[in-house]
Amino acid sequence: MSITVKIPTQLRAATGGESEVEVSGATVGEVLDAVFEAYGDLRERITQDGDLRRFVNVYVSGEDIRFQQGLETAIEDGADVTILPAVAGG
Repeated sequence: MSITVKIPTQLRAATGGESEVEVSGATVGEVLDAVFEAYGDLRERITQDGDLRRFVNVYVSGEDIRFQQGLETAIEDGADVTILPAVAGG
């Protein structure tokens, strides 16, 4: 199963400048774990105590996972996952 994870500009230093990462997983949590395995520095910037940081939003095919099953949200093959940290200043 191939999932495209879109990395925002603010986090690309941790991915060597990559704007997208291809990983696999059946849930958002599994997909993020695969990203963290490849780019360990992202874990502390995206999660805290095993959950998403308060200011980080994650979308699966445009739908906010906070209004679904959170990290347990199922992902279909070919879906896009977007990581979107809040940015101060509006």
